[in-house]
Amino acid sequence: MPTYRHPGTVITDHSFPVPLDHADPTGERIEVYAREVVAAGRERDSLPWLLFLQGGPGGRSPRPVGRDSWLDRALDDYRVLLLDQRGTGRSTPADRHTLPLRGDAAAQADYLAHFRADSIVRDCELIRRELLGEGGRWTLLGQSYGGFCTLTYLSYAPEGVREALVTGGLPGLRSTAQDVYRAAYPRVQRKIEAHYARYPEDVEAVRAVVRHLREREVRLPGGGLLTAEAFQAIGTVLGTGSGSHALHYLLEDAFLPGMPERRLADSFLAEVQGHLSYAGRPLYALLHESIYGQRSASPRATGWAAETVRAEFPQFDADRALAEDRPVLLTGEMIYPWMFGTDPALAPLREVAELLAAREEWPDLYDPRQLARNEVPVAAAVYHDDMYVDTDDSLATARAVRGLRPWITNEYEHDGLRVSEGRVLDRLIRLVRDET
Repeated sequence: MPTYRHPGTVITDHSFPVPLDHADPTGERIEVYAREVVAAGRERDSLPWLLFLQGGPGGRSPRPVGRDSWLDRALDDYRVLLLDQRGTGRSTPADRHTLPLRGDAAAQADYLAHFRADSIVRDCELIRRELLGEGGRWTLLGQSYGGFCTLTYLSYAPEGVREALVTGGLPGLRSTAQDVYRAAYPRVQRKIEAHYARYPEDVEAVRAVVRHLREREVRLPGGGLLTAEAFQAIGTVLGTGSGSHALHYLLEDAFLPGMPERRLADSFLAEVQGHLSYAGRPLYALLHESIYGQRSASPRATGWAAETVRAEFPQFDADRALAEDRPVLLTGEMIYPWMFGTDPALAPLREVAELLAAREEWPDLYDPRQLARNEVPVAAAVYHDDMYVDTDDSLATARAVRGLRPWITNEYEHDGLRVSEGRVLDRLIRLVRDET
């Protein structure tokens, strides 16, 4: 196990072989990587463990340099394990290069069916027993999708959890993908309208970009096709605390000045690509809707829910907005089937994505009965204006989990854990310990 030092920390690499299918423990195995971080000088101390579950799905764990962000507060009390969830980072990655090695699209889809929260939690349990021993328990810190995984953990393996902390990640226990997007589109619209109220000149800036993209083909530096619908997806940045300002600065540099005909600047296209490309997180696109698939839900198949439900919100039609001289609404954290035609990182996986969207055999991810009798101390930050996770769903789940203590705040957006310099984490630690 390689060990090295960063400013104020000591880091140890871990790799764990785990079953691809936990129902078949003697079958194929994959590797799961995790990074242990401890405060310098405390390497040999008997510290409680904190397992960090990253947002996503499909996001690798943070790559810290020293006591970054919330890690500074965590290292005061814990030995921290940063997990690359299966398929991400250094954990047997799944992408357009590796997935075709599995066989045809059906084989790839069957493989990816083992990459949801239920499998992630079982990986964590094997890792816990190896690092802490059979009776050891650790603290969970789940950010966004990591909070979804935390609720799965509390449903099916609460014996491994000492306490649980959730930031912006309390899911609806029985919400379907269709339910999620019916609630999401109005939230996104409010965010866009608030942005336009803050920066009125951006109304015409967005309209100008959309008109330009309707009139000619525009390619991003990596070869992706920037359509008007693809550009609308830039609205996802508005879910972060500084997202509105970042969007404004992006738009003000959209077109090159002094050109004989309008041309989008390379710097603008490069920044747009950074926001829209799924090259670094293909599992996010492939699995994003399937994280809501459950056998107890109806319909069971997620069925490209964001695209289907969008038809119920015609105000998001860019052409209609231009024709009626209205502001063009941007979209948010939605995955659409056309993305598998415009993004080179996703194009080879389109058939796989179609099969996952049609899949009906998803196990339940949460056990409401177990959560109703929960005995693990839980504290959760619920962001009142969260664009990505529905507040009503989060509060309903907070009421459904016995003993869960919510902190409802509009001081931070969805990225509060990362940007608060440890204040969000400190508040949750004090809350779960019932400290004033």
